[in-house]
Amino acid sequence: MIPDYQSVMLPLLRLVSDKQEYKYRDLIEKLAIEFQLTEEERKELLASGNQPIFDNRVGWAKTYLKKAGLIDSPKRATFVITELGLQTLQENPDRIDAKYLRKFPAFLEFVHAGKSESDDEPVLQEITSQTPEENLDRAYQRIRKSLASELLSKVIELSPAFFERLVIELLVKMGYGGSLKDAGKAIGKSGDEGIDGTIKEDKLGLDIIYVQAKRWKTGNVVGRPEIQKFVGALAGQGAKKGIFITTSSFTKEAWDYTPKNETKIVLIDGERLAQHMIDFNIGCTTQQIYELKKVDSDYFEEE
Repeated sequence: MIPDYQSVMLPLLRLVSDKQEYKYRDLIEKLAIEFQLTEEERKELLASGNQPIFDNRVGWAKTYLKKAGLIDSPKRATFVITELGLQTLQENPDRIDAKYLRKFPAFLEFVHAGKSESDDEPVLQEITSQTPEENLDRAYQRIRKSLASELLSKVIELSPAFFERLVIELLVKMGYGGSLKDAGKAIGKSGDEGIDGTIKEDKLGLDIIYVQAKRWKTGNVVGRPEIQKFVGALAGQGAKKGIFITTSSFTKEAWDYTPKNETKIVLIDGERLAQHMIDFNIGCTTQQIYELKKVDSDYFEEE
């Protein structure tokens, strides 16, 4: 289990207690061994996909210890314990966390930075087991999940013609079908609340993909028989690749079904459809952009 960043603080401080200088990457490796993390846990990423979760948590444990004055960075990406850090370990604390660090004036100055005297919000009330990046990720995922649900509700209410245009636009933005005009010609309507047809796999049309999209309500689940019929339809169209899109969901048997021939199919349920719509800006617009930045250490390197 990956420890939260506050649980990393005391082991990190003990690790550097020999007064030796440690590289940041060495700290991560040694702490990963101490916490007996598996390879899968080491590779687990933040929701943003920008950094491994454990690396991020070690980074924030290091930052908080440094802000409290318990460790120092004498040169780039190198850390060493301070006299205050040694004194702290001599007190033999059971745990070092954000609450414990409040006893150090330097840490309080850090958390008070940017606050005016009129701010009524209690200091550190939002410090939890999650790092700031993780809190941002969780908030982002909640907003995205809510947006996906709202988008899917609107898709289900669409007319067949509007649903057809949505699917065509999404597939083209994903790189299929060539142009909107080409894809629109290739895909035709069907009479069962859905569309089907063939589109180009790429702009050159080197291969074709059979598409079937069903605008079904949530309770109308797509089962294995529908997928088997879909595979049969591919053969009739001379296609070996297919995309089956539904606004509802698939049964486990449908997900597990694998054609015995060379046919390759991709299943996109309502949840994935909504996520793709968000990723490719179909039916939604950007409201706010936040940029996360960090210090560029190379900039401050003197010749």
